[in-house]
Amino acid sequence: MKIIACLGNPGSKYRLTRHNAGFLAGEYLASVYSISVAKKGFSSVYGTGRVGKSEVLLLFPQTFMNLSGQSVQGALDYYREDAGSLIVIHDEIELPFGDIRKKSGGGHKGHNGLRSIIQCAGSSEFIRLRFGVGRPANESADIADYVLSSFSGDEQSRFPVLFERVKDELEGLL
Repeated sequence: MKIIACLGNPGSKYRLTRHNAGFLAGEYLASVYSISVAKKGFSSVYGTGRVGKSEVLLLFPQTFMNLSGQSVQGALDYYREDAGSLIVIHDEIELPFGDIRKKSGGGHKGHNGLRSIIQCAGSSEFIRLRFGVGRPANESADIADYVLSSFSGDEQSRFPVLFERVKDELEGLL
């Protein structure tokens, strides 16, 4: 089973923030593949289903971003999978808004959700689907404030096309 961890922060306050790009893309995937994300466990909400011929678990950690690894590791342990079965969908400030790129392995580059997953899983050897959110225009702006800011209306209007690209990348990985 592939475990697809969609990173974000729980609660309506954070719903349309840049840090929730993983949650938003995951919600799109759940809709497209008719995966009911209604189960609770592993400090998350999750659902299982199929993407093509692959059985997947869509996982939405409810631990807040900085502790995402606890949720991910709980699911990995339960399903007796290792980091090689993990795909993480997350926001990426190093990519311009709208860039969708896959990456295998590597460091966390300051992303606290990835840092937590690497620490808990004991490995960085998992696949990442990186959703570009860009950097703040003001270079001296606080990154934490930036990723917790909301997407603009123009950015939100581009979501359908971008989430479709996430779906295509995911299908290519499976």
